[in-house]
Amino acid sequence: MTIDPDEYRAQSLATWGEMAPGWQDRREWMLNITGPINSWLVDKADPQSGQTILDIASGTGDLGFAVADRVGESGHVISSDFSPSMNEMARRNGEARGLINVEYRVLDAEKMDIDDDSVDAVVCRWGYMLMADPAAALKETKRVLRNSGPLAFAVWTTPDHNPWASVPAMTLVQRGYLPPPAPGAPGIFAMGDAARIRELVTNAGFAEPELEEIPFAFHYGTFDDLWDTLVRIAGPLAHVINALPDDERIATRAAIMQNVEPYRNPDGSYSAPAATWGVVAR
Repeated sequence: MTIDPDEYRAQSLATWGEMAPGWQDRREWMLNITGPINSWLVDKADPQSGQTILDIASGTGDLGFAVADRVGESGHVISSDFSPSMNEMARRNGEARGLINVEYRVLDAEKMDIDDDSVDAVVCRWGYMLMADPAAALKETKRVLRNSGPLAFAVWTTPDHNPWASVPAMTLVQRGYLPPPAPGAPGIFAMGDAARIRELVTNAGFAEPELEEIPFAFHYGTFDDLWDTLVRIAGPLAHVINALPDDERIATRAAIMQNVEPYRNPDGSYSAPAATWGVVAR
């Protein structure tokens, strides 16, 4: 199955616009769980006072805000997302924090309206693997970096290490609502293979990247809590689930509940393993 890149981009833009309110509502929950990933990326990018740093696929903005704290008032952070709705969420969150060193821009990472050699470092959390053309996005990233500055990014590892996402996705495939993932197609696990990451990064003009697998877990208080994340922030999965007729959505909910039973704790909460690649390239 071959995807149409333009059709994919249009659908992705619409989907993440739909997800923006849910990401904002669940922002603190997400920060509590994935804050260590942000910290890893900031440490590897090593932003210095006065530098200009680009955050790609910024979502609600929190990775960029952590960078903003490091570059100080003399520095500059470009918080960018291709979704205007997500970018607006980041703007509101940054303004609520009183940040004056962050600029909010709607940018397509595959073709950025940014000058050559104009930023000191780039960070990106869980963005490249969802792009129609990650190779183009990485080449663009290399173009805007100056003085061999670092790129620090995170992408998900393989489905077997991420049942929090792969089990619901597998359920949708089994029920005929999603096609099996096509090799090379954009998606949450599109860059799960370390060799694929190295190939994309080096072909973009970077030196051999450093990779570190970072394990953690998503925690949900109840199955209702888990379901809420699926239907409100899970991007393409949420789009599929929310489009189902009511009876099919109810049946799908029951099937997913059955399939995530191995991750239910004795108190009724759930802990689903997750693992991301942390990648540094220059």
